[in-house]
Amino acid sequence: MNWAAAGAIAMALAIATGAFGAHGLEKRLDAAALGWWQTGAQYHVYHALGLFAVAWAQSVGAGGRALTVSGWAMVLGLLLFSGSLYVMALTGLRWLGAVTPIGGTAWIVGWIALAVATWGRPVAS
Repeated sequence: MNWAAAGAIAMALAIATGAFGAHGLEKRLDAAALGWWQTGAQYHVYHALGLFAVAWAQSVGAGGRALTVSGWAMVLGLLLFSGSLYVMALTGLRWLGAVTPIGGTAWIVGWIALAVATWGRPVAS
């Protein structure tokens, strides 16, 4: 997988969703829903950057299963965490709040897997 491309696409989507929330939804959603949207967008940016960290790790020779798990866990977290908050903000379906922590858990797995994949690797090659 090209993790840098995935990170760039994720970042473009994060900027678009953040701007949409700030400029297109501010008068349509209540404060709670805007807060959910903002949280989703904020963590979306962080984990788009996380995909760039996975790409960096790949560029310095890290690989294997842990790196693959890290990248896909970051993507899964984006879909489940940020995605559930975006949909919850737009629809008011509060039960989606139960999905959000699953995405957060995926991100935790992703960061731990990245640590495993890069343990003992030089910062620059």
